[in-house]
Amino acid sequence: MKWPRTLASRLALIFFTGLVLAYGLSFSLQAYERYVSSRSMMLSNLELDVSTSVAILDRLPAAERPAWLPRLERRTYRYRLDDGLSGEAMPSENPPMAADSIVKAIGDRYRLTFQEIPGPNAHFQAHLRLADGAPLTIDVTPASVPVATWLPVVLLIQLAVLLACTWIAVRLAIGPLTRLVQAVDNLDPNHPGPLLDESGPREVRYAAVAFNALQARIAAYLKERMQLLAAISHDLQTPITRMKLRVEQMDDGQERDKLAHDLDAMEHLVREGVAYARSMDSGTEAPCRVNLDAFLDSLVFDYQDSGARVDRHGSAQATLETRPHALRRVLVNLVDNALKFAGSAQLEVGREHGVTVIRVLDDGPGIPEAELADVLKPFYRVEGSRNRSTGGTGLGLAIAQQLTLAMGGSLTLRNRAEGGLCAQVELR
Repeated sequence: MKWPRTLASRLALIFFTGLVLAYGLSFSLQAYERYVSSRSMMLSNLELDVSTSVAILDRLPAAERPAWLPRLERRTYRYRLDDGLSGEAMPSENPPMAADSIVKAIGDRYRLTFQEIPGPNAHFQAHLRLADGAPLTIDVTPASVPVATWLPVVLLIQLAVLLACTWIAVRLAIGPLTRLVQAVDNLDPNHPGPLLDESGPREVRYAAVAFNALQARIAAYLKERMQLLAAISHDLQTPITRMKLRVEQMDDGQERDKLAHDLDAMEHLVREGVAYARSMDSGTEAPCRVNLDAFLDSLVFDYQDSGARVDRHGSAQATLETRPHALRRVLVNLVDNALKFAGSAQLEVGREHGVTVIRVLDDGPGIPEAELADVLKPFYRVEGSRNRSTGGTGLGLAIAQQLTLAMGGSLTLRNRAEGGLCAQVELR
């Protein structure tokens, strides 16, 4: 048996199947008891009715008997004042119950013979002779116990009630789990969402309280880490500045150049650390409407004025509700990354499926497929050309990733088929 994929459908299947089986068993027992009771009552009525009818016909004058036949006729049996139809003798073993009832009703007063009448509607006849020698035939057409016309309707209504109760029960049971799963999917330590409702059954309350506490602990832990990173990076700027002043007072030489280079790298790393810490708290910038084409033109012109080879293609032709400073920092980091490793960059912009898409393309060495996801992590650097000796700190792409998520978008990296890297920013 192949189980459904969702927990709700599995529970619904189990509950509904169990209820239907239990209800079916109960109904079968009641239906069998009703069948036995109805059959016993019908046979008892048959015995009494046949006994009375035969006694009436036996006492009536022969001329009056035909007029009484319609009065004595019933749904499953009737009387004939002849020898009946030709048929086959009924075997003595396992006779119909109606035949036994007829024997019980009049068998001690009249000599009975039974014949089975074949045909589309098979039935049997009981033959006897009245006191005056006239023949009498009891023609019996066995029929099943009648079923009330309203019974199937009631059964369908009961099944519908069972299905509705099963659906309500499964929904009540799965609802809290579904809300918990959605809260886990939307869990963002940088922007904690609304707390889960802590009302309901005891188990649901325990799970909601535990999740809310977990969300608060994660947010507090990350906030503490970012504050620590920002504090250390900020405090390091002062001693680095003093060291640079002292290096400038040294005599010219190779050691002075090496120290100056190392201090420049340290200063850059500290600035990137502060920027990354601030990117974790980028929600302070209020969003506003921006003409995206004009915004990108301004960015590209700034690069071109400085002599960088940056071009733009495509047009969004839309006004975007976003955080302009955060978006500019994202694109600057991506373009700088492309210029650093390829010497040029191309910006492509457009609308795809209702989403604004900005791509930063380069013709550089690209990134190994296994490391495309890792390079978005803080302080991760690809070995080879993308190392610290080129000025990389491993924070540029991480900052771009954090800022893009803070704007409600997504950042993905992929290698181009013709060579180079494509950094794609999707904004809704």
